[in-house]
Amino acid sequence: MPSDAVLRELLVRQLDHWLPAALHRARRATLALAYAGDAAAGAEAALGVVGEFADRLRGRRLTVLVLADGDAELPTRLGAAEAALPADVAVHVVPGRPDRLPVALKAAGAAGAPLLAVVDGGEPDPALLAAVASGRPAELLLVTDAGRSLRPALTSAGFPLVTEVELVADDGPARLLGYGTGSDRGLEALKEALWAVDEFAGVRYRDPADPAGRLLDISLDPDPGPLRRELLAELARSGPLTVTELRRFAATATVYRAADANRAVASLLDGGAVTRDPEPGRLGGDVLISVAPTAGSSA
Repeated sequence: MPSDAVLRELLVRQLDHWLPAALHRARRATLALAYAGDAAAGAEAALGVVGEFADRLRGRRLTVLVLADGDAELPTRLGAAEAALPADVAVHVVPGRPDRLPVALKAAGAAGAPLLAVVDGGEPDPALLAAVASGRPAELLLVTDAGRSLRPALTSAGFPLVTEVELVADDGPARLLGYGTGSDRGLEALKEALWAVDEFAGVRYRDPADPAGRLLDISLDPDPGPLRRELLAELARSGPLTVTELRRFAATATVYRAADANRAVASLLDGGAVTRDPEPGRLGGDVLISVAPTAGSSA
């Protein structure tokens, strides 16, 4: 499935950001990978990333939990990958679906230390979300069927920063990726990874916040049209906002990055759809942006 390749690359990129920060912050950390299906896509690649940080693992303890059902060869494959890892890494393959993750995390003593969990195909069950949120800090990538929003469940579980995006494959069902974190840098890394994955993977993105449901090609310079419209709609709802507030809105409420908001605002200013205060000078974070009185379809 094309979306599996995108999710695997996202995991690798996010882990590449999360692991060194976790090892710097604490002497122990947990990586949890839980799969509802029989294909534990990304588990072997994740252990490959862990191996690249072997020198930073000295004196630290990393526990890797892999929950999956129906893949009889998974323990053998991961065992071969584990053999190349330092003794500071403990890999545990646990038979079962994602709903067993809370028990596995408790047994691993994951609470109170850095935790990155990837749940592919699981439901946003409150017990599962609460177990992941017990990490200090905690990050969660949750993949499920499209057609709903994961934002309320992730917010209620205690993740202060949440974003979500639909992965629409050319030849498969759409899937919804939700991400919860308390780290601005983690959110920024996830957004950068979203737009840096293989653009030829046969997958496009759809922003759940876009009423038109437009499909977006994966690109380092994504189409700014939907973001311009979403920023205009937010300004119409909320009234004037600073550039900093619009950057925050783009990062948390849309599929776009904070930096994309700067380009979108500049484009809206050039088109006369919005105004700025003060008018002269650079487009700094404290510049106030308002909908122009005559703004129409220029976005």
